[in-house]
Amino acid sequence: MEMRFLKLQNSNEKISIGNIFCIGKNYLAHIEEMDSKIPEEPVMFTKPASTLRFSGEDIKYPCHTENLHYEGELVLVIGKTLCSGTLEEAEDAIFGYGVGLDMTKRDVQKKLKEKGLPWTFAKSFDDSAVLSEIILKSDYKLTGEENLSLYLNEEMKQNSSVSRMIFKPAEVVKYISERITLHKGDLIFTGTPSGVGSVSKGDKLTVKVDNLPVLETKII
Repeated sequence: MEMRFLKLQNSNEKISIGNIFCIGKNYLAHIEEMDSKIPEEPVMFTKPASTLRFSGEDIKYPCHTENLHYEGELVLVIGKTLCSGTLEEAEDAIFGYGVGLDMTKRDVQKKLKEKGLPWTFAKSFDDSAVLSEIILKSDYKLTGEENLSLYLNEEMKQNSSVSRMIFKPAEVVKYISERITLHKGDLIFTGTPSGVGSVSKGDKLTVKVDNLPVLETKII
């Protein structure tokens, strides 16, 4: 597979895409709409790097689902190796921020949940992760009060402040680093707010987080 690099604003540095870590159940309103329980610690799953597409690229509607959902998210980019870091070290390891889409086969996920099985094939499939350009922390540091919004064919479907995350960015980075070493180029999708829903072929998705690059993609 051809090596792919993150798209950075205001930088020519080449950073290869590492692991993709995703946090589930990180907004209370989304937990409620999914009729789920509030977690005591971050819920994590992963996606292969090969599933990633960039803003501006079309993504294919996958097979084995009749209910493909969008989930708009804030994405963290790791800039250094971190193993069992402190909160301060975790914050320092965040290199930049992006806007992401975690595409989900909701019908498949429901069946897997009912059987008590992992979500792997509901979350990990071709084009299941989409990422905007990355803004470096040196150019903009997240305040934690930014607004996240998603538009389906220009109609707003998700709208929430990232301040409503149950587990904040540095807490998520610290938690993961205590269980697996993080490396430069790793991505962390931090969870989605309420308002998730289904898409069809031909739909356009736009995801925005205040002061970060916009993500746009089309379902084909």
